[in-house]
Amino acid sequence: MHDLLTWVQGLPTLWIYLVAALIVAGETAVIFGLLVPGEATLLLVGFLTYNGTLRLGSALLAMIAAAVLGDGLAFRAGRRYGPRLRAGLGHRVGPERWSRAEGMLARLGGRGVFAARWVAFARTLVPRLAGATGMSYRRFAPWNLGGIVTWVGGSVLLGHLAGESYDTVSRLLGRATGAALVLLAGLLGVVLAGRWLGRNPDPVRALLSQAGALPPVRWLSARYGILFFLLAMRIGPAWTLLINLAAGLLLLFATGFAIAGLLAVAVSNSGLAALDGAIGSWFAARRTPGAADATLIVVSLVRGWVLIVLVAVVAAVLAWRNRPWRADLLSVVGTVGAFVPLVVLAVVAELTGPAGNETRFPTQNAMVAASFCTLAWLVSRSAHWPVAVTAWTVAAAGVLGVGGARLYLGLDTVSGTAAAVLLGVLWTVVFVVAWATRDRAMRDRDQPVDPMLPSQGPRSPAEPC
Repeated sequence: MHDLLTWVQGLPTLWIYLVAALIVAGETAVIFGLLVPGEATLLLVGFLTYNGTLRLGSALLAMIAAAVLGDGLAFRAGRRYGPRLRAGLGHRVGPERWSRAEGMLARLGGRGVFAARWVAFARTLVPRLAGATGMSYRRFAPWNLGGIVTWVGGSVLLGHLAGESYDTVSRLLGRATGAALVLLAGLLGVVLAGRWLGRNPDPVRALLSQAGALPPVRWLSARYGILFFLLAMRIGPAWTLLINLAAGLLLLFATGFAIAGLLAVAVSNSGLAALDGAIGSWFAARRTPGAADATLIVVSLVRGWVLIVLVAVVAAVLAWRNRPWRADLLSVVGTVGAFVPLVVLAVVAELTGPAGNETRFPTQNAMVAASFCTLAWLVSRSAHWPVAVTAWTVAAAGVLGVGGARLYLGLDTVSGTAAAVLLGVLWTVVFVVAWATRDRAMRDRDQPVDPMLPSQGPRSPAEPC
């Protein structure tokens, strides 16, 4: 690597700018850009600004312009060849799935374009998909520019600040890209789990119903179905609900362990642990007795069990005011029993927390993140838009504030804090998506049918438009 750096530094400056710009632009402009090392190139450019070979400002402008040009060409290619792609590959995929992909990009919109810039492979494909699915360039350009500025600027500045540690930073950034892919896959799994829970508010009953189609269960039902019926009548509806709730909580435990295992893999491969010592020393150098005592009081007050009690009170008040009661698991954990998933998460965080001398999931950070997000969800669900934005803003500030305070006191590490906060946030996402899916299904079911709509029947040729 040092021989390569020495050789690159001996090249004319204009050539360095040109080659680096071609690599950055080509990563998205051509489909073979999937194999181009864009991140490593930007880190190398940052290192060359550190040793004086390139100027930092000129390098940033050149790399941003190259990335904008590459994405613009990819977007135009998607717009121009999108119909051909849909007629070819889309014919095999099927019109229904193609329409579903278009709807997904329409829902994510600019946020998906912005996030794709930070993920390898995605930044090559998403501009083409945006152009092929008909997204306007006026909508695509601002979000794409925001992603480019943050990605290019962050990578170049990281290479500049790394200095002689370029090799280490390059290796860690490559690991972080893989961890980001794992997190995106995990987020997709969490969203799908939430959507399934929303469509099946009683998950145990839904699983038993699906299991009933299996041949052994069908045989047992045909042979001993009358005994099962008599047993269910003997238990009664109240005990049946309690058994269903208990079994549902066991499923929530399993879901929590699955999310925790996913985050353990992602965080352990992200390279964050390499920053624990440096960031811990930075906070320790700025710690003063007075500020530490005041921060410790705040952290002691904003604890998991205090927030669980607060969530229980808020959930009970809102449930009493709105009275949206239904006898199923999702209704319980989404209204008066909103604190129950937090208790489940506390147990999961405790069981998956200590790992040797390293704490992967500090329980307090996980509980703070999940509790603040749950409170924001409960408050914003039936509130106007300004109140909802305020609730989520306060929740984000609370999570960042408590996490930063615990880092300042040296109670947690950066990698442990990141894992715990992600665990709490993803845990809340399951129920947010489930409730939104359920609400949408109920609105579609209860929506009255207008008999005057023309879609209700064929119109007579003589009928006026």
